Amino acid sequence: MKFFVDTADTKEIADLAETGLLDGVTTNPSLIHKAGRDFVEVVKEICGIVPGPVSAEVVALDHKEMMREAEILRKVADNVCIKVPLTIDGLKTCKALSSEGTMVNVTLCFSANQALLAAKAGASFISPFVGRHDDIGFDGMALIADIRLIYDNYDFGTEILVASVRHPIHILEAAKIGADVMTAPPSVIKMLFNHPLTDKGIQGFLADWAKSGQTIG
Repeated sequence: MKFFVDTADTKEIADLAETGLLDGVTTNPSLIHKAGRDFVEVVKEICGIVPGPVSAEVVALDHKEMMREAEILRKVADNVCIKVPLTIDGLKTCKALSSEGTMVNVTLCFSANQALLAAKAGASFISPFVGRHDDIGFDGMALIADIRLIYDNYDFGTEILVASVRHPIHILEAAKIGADVMTAPPSVIKMLFNHPLTDKGIQGFLADWAKSGQTIG
């Protein structure tokens, strides 16, 4: 499963990129607002840090204006992936861009039927929001399982990008189901490293090493 980080904080992105974990980055208008920087400038910087897909979201709602914004964004770098909402105009834009060879991430997916539409429109990625689904009493991971089944039934090339990831269990379940990608905030990705037995083991090794009286080098 590919790991994307969901942030516009370039320092966090660079830090995680050094681990070799990152395959891409997702951003959205809220994350750009939080970063407090120029949108295009931030996207360009991120694209220079991570060679994989960097999702940059259009903010227009009509197809013509989406295409205008997409034209600006896809000129920023070759690894820009245009992010569009799952609406009729969004899928028109998806079809037009994907037909030209541009990567497209269709976002705000909340049903398997929506995911089916995005795949038929040629989306590179579909972003089902599991955390927001959980928030209203539905099983977000059941949605991922349904999309995986449908995509496998028809051999769609669209990658399932699990979004709105809130905790490590979401990542574990997504991997078990066979999702192609997950995107999570830096804080959630860093949680994956944590285990009390790892900490205990390190402490034990260091204590024994101190008793040995040795140094390295």
